[in-house]
Amino acid sequence: MDTDTTRKIVLVTGASSGIGEATARRLAAQGHHVVLAARRTDRLDAVVAELRAAGHGAEARTLDVTRREDVGAVVDGVVAEHGRLDVVVANAGVMLLSRLDALLLEEWDRMLDVNVRGLYHAVAAALPHFRAQGGGHLVSVASVGAHEVVPTSAIYSATKFAAWAVAEGLRQESDPSIRVTTVSPGVTESELADHITDPDAAAFMVEYRRRAIPADAVARAVAFAIDQPADVDVNEVVVRPAGQR
Repeated sequence: MDTDTTRKIVLVTGASSGIGEATARRLAAQGHHVVLAARRTDRLDAVVAELRAAGHGAEARTLDVTRREDVGAVVDGVVAEHGRLDVVVANAGVMLLSRLDALLLEEWDRMLDVNVRGLYHAVAAALPHFRAQGGGHLVSVASVGAHEVVPTSAIYSATKFAAWAVAEGLRQESDPSIRVTTVSPGVTESELADHITDPDAAAFMVEYRRRAIPADAVARAVAFAIDQPADVDVNEVVVRPAGQR
C-alpha cells in the first residue's frame, strides 16, 4: 500500500522502447512511481534496474494489451499493491503502414487490435478504479495520423482517429475528477517504422522520417499534462518536429 500521495502511481503501456520508455524514465525521474508494462519483459527489466539504481520507483509487468483479461489483471494488481492507480498512459501501438491495394489484412487487424482495442481495454480496466477512488487520469498516445491521411496511412490513421474518438468520448462522459489527455506525436525517433513490411510504405518513410524529434519530447508533453493541478484538464497536445508540415 502506497500512502505517499505526493507522487502518482503511473502505469505506462508499451514501455519497452520509444515513447513509452522515454515517458516512464521521465516520470520516474520526476518522483512518480512508474509501472512499466509491455510484452518484452527482458527490456522492461533492464530499464527498471537502471531506474531503481538511480533511486527511482519503478517495476515491470508483462502485458499484451490485446488481451482484455491480462490488462484487467495488471491494473487490478497495481491497485491491490499500491492502493490506487492515478494515471494510465496508454501508449502501446503499432504502425504497419501499407497501401490499400497491398491487401495486408493481417497487419491491418494487428493495428486495430493494438491501437484501438488495446486502448479501450485500458479504459475498461482503469475506469472502475478511477470512479471508486474519486479520480484518475487517462493519457492516450495517438498520432498526427489521427488528424491527417497520407498515402499508405489509411488504416493506421483510421485506428488513431478511433483512439482519439475513444478518449474524447471518455472525457465527455466522465466526472470532472477523471481527466483525459490525447497526445498526438508527429515523426518521433522510435522503432515503429522498422516493422513496416510494405516496400512502398517503407520507401516513403525513409524521406518522411528524416526530420524526427526525440521520444523525450513527447514524454515532456505527457509529463506536462499529468503535472497540472486537479482542476486543469489538458485535453489534447500535438507535438511534432518544427520542420514537419
